[in-house]
Amino acid sequence: MASKAVSGNKARINIIYYSMYGHVATLAKSILKGVEAAGAEARLIQVPETLSKEVLTKMHAPEKDKNIPTLSFAGEGENTVTIEDALVNCDGIVFGFPTRFGGMPAQVKAVWDATGGLWMKGALIGKPISVFFSTGTQGGGQETTVLTSLTNFIHHGMLFVPIGYSSPLLGNMDEIHGGSAYGIGTFAGHDGSRKPSDLELKIAEHQGSHFTQVATALKIGRAAMPPKEADPPKA
Repeated sequence: MASKAVSGNKARINIIYYSMYGHVATLAKSILKGVEAAGAEARLIQVPETLSKEVLTKMHAPEKDKNIPTLSFAGEGENTVTIEDALVNCDGIVFGFPTRFGGMPAQVKAVWDATGGLWMKGALIGKPISVFFSTGTQGGGQETTVLTSLTNFIHHGMLFVPIGYSSPLLGNMDEIHGGSAYGIGTFAGHDGSRKPSDLELKIAEHQGSHFTQVATALKIGRAAMPPKEADPPKA
């Protein structure tokens, strides 16, 4: 079963993210700008929280934005999106999350652990995906967080789309900034006080545009291909 795409040439990109302190959410909104600037339809979707309110209060975590729909494992609740809808019914996914000891947090891992049914159907084969991230420090997992997430996408047969050095801003040495060839990142600082810089937000917007161009090209190219049951072209 091939992954589903939206009809027409306009691509639909889902920007799915988990953000505890708002750093990843801020990057997501800049990525949204880039996606829309490249001519695609974009949708922000939050990963649900798994920690209790008591724990979140002790961690001084702010309230989530209730205007943005949240993934639902059971398909119930107000302003929610099912995992299948979020992952399947789009032409590409940009996924954002903070690091937890150099890897994706449990909240995000829970989403991928719930995709066994989609894996059985091959529902995500050929689906382009890109990532963005946040770490506390420069050596806190800007690359390992991405690398350790790839196994989930690869087992689904998805197409990982890095930004490479398609933006010259990544090579800026005049200021400290997150991000790499894998995708845009930001530094939160040990106490979460550092917010995404203007430079990081510009790279995030570029990533949204760059990814959209790739996803749109795939969509148009696949639409131009003859159906599988069609006779092969004659020499």
